[in-house]
Amino acid sequence: MAKPALVVMARWPAAGRCKRRLADTLGIVRAASIQARLTKHTLRVANHLANRGLVELQFAITGLAPKAAKRWAHDQGVSTVELQGKGSLGERMRRQVLRVQQRHHPQITMGRTTLLIGTDLPNLCDRDLLQALEALQEHEFVLGPATDGGYWLLGLSGRLVKPVTRWPFCGIPWGSNQVKQVTLQKAADAGVRPCLLGQQNDLDCLEDLSPWQACEERLI
Repeated sequence: MAKPALVVMARWPAAGRCKRRLADTLGIVRAASIQARLTKHTLRVANHLANRGLVELQFAITGLAPKAAKRWAHDQGVSTVELQGKGSLGERMRRQVLRVQQRHHPQITMGRTTLLIGTDLPNLCDRDLLQALEALQEHEFVLGPATDGGYWLLGLSGRLVKPVTRWPFCGIPWGSNQVKQVTLQKAADAGVRPCLLGQQNDLDCLEDLSPWQACEERLI
């Protein structure tokens, strides 16, 4: 059986091109620095699982050309890198799931279980991802809800990715506080009962730094 895939969706942390809500209060340089450190932390956790042989890591990047993306991934210790491409967040995530399956052995009837995460959780740890992988052994769909109405993790079992289902990625009001609610409704419409992980708080604006006082000085 193939290892589960872990897709890390990331934006190149260039000043003025990331963390715009945070940049409104901290400035574009400090906001970009926080984004860079968050990405490095996320990849450290992801690489730890990959080095233990528990997942196959895929780094999905936006904001860089192909050669520069490969150099950045190499600097972060990641060998499998893809560009996110154009389109909504849902279209870009679905594209990454499709690419995971394209590397999957064609003779295996079930698709490769896939997790997708972003890079906005200062307290992300191995346990969070291991819980998601464990849940996907019994559930087809796993969601890690975020306090802003979105989610910090999306998990699809092998049964939902061959062929890749469209409903978690299409018709979602990305960027709104309705993302989780609409996603769960679409799951219900498709007859899929999700497993919900613990709620976490994405780091998007200055107020989001307060729960992580121990991290604040290090991040800023």
